[in-house]
Amino acid sequence: MQLVTRTGNDSTGVLEVSDQVFGADYKPDLVHQVVTAYMAGARQGTKAQKNRAQVRGGGSKPYRQKGTGRARAGTTRGPLWRGGGMTFPARPRSFEQKVNRKMYRGAVRSILSELARQERLTVVPEFKIAEAKTKAMVARLQELNVTDVLIIVEGFDEALLLASRNLHKVDVVTAGEVDPVNLIAFERIIVTETAVRQLEGRLQ
Repeated sequence: MQLVTRTGNDSTGVLEVSDQVFGADYKPDLVHQVVTAYMAGARQGTKAQKNRAQVRGGGSKPYRQKGTGRARAGTTRGPLWRGGGMTFPARPRSFEQKVNRKMYRGAVRSILSELARQERLTVVPEFKIAEAKTKAMVARLQELNVTDVLIIVEGFDEALLLASRNLHKVDVVTAGEVDPVNLIAFERIIVTETAVRQLEGRLQ
């Protein structure tokens, strides 16, 4: 399979890529399952609460059984008392869903292939900016005529990170940080040639 490489609005060449990674069939059910599992894994479990047996104190009877006019009480740690335990306390839980490596890689390949078919995937020889400034990043994106974009580079670049962090719907990740959620979260994807090779090595 071939992907067109660009530096601006004009194409500069053709990059031969793996059909297995960028020419796979789109499998919506697999993508949905993996994306759902990935997002569920990021959820925090419910904060632990205590029942009446777990709340400290309350060992002595607060007042005598008869003669006060109040309801009988044997402890101040019951659910009806301020500071008492919960009737049905929440327990910590994990929302993690099992996804094996084959399913995960298959979903990422499916997404990348569909992006390539829809011409939403742009390959560039490299992605650099002159200085770590937002205006430099904006100018570079204007050259490529994109706004809502995920930029995939071969390695950590502090200048790109600093220049993109104030831009809405613009993010920079390395090829090793790509996941199904950030791939579907943006309208366009820009990936460097070196990052393409890294993705092929990771997903084949």
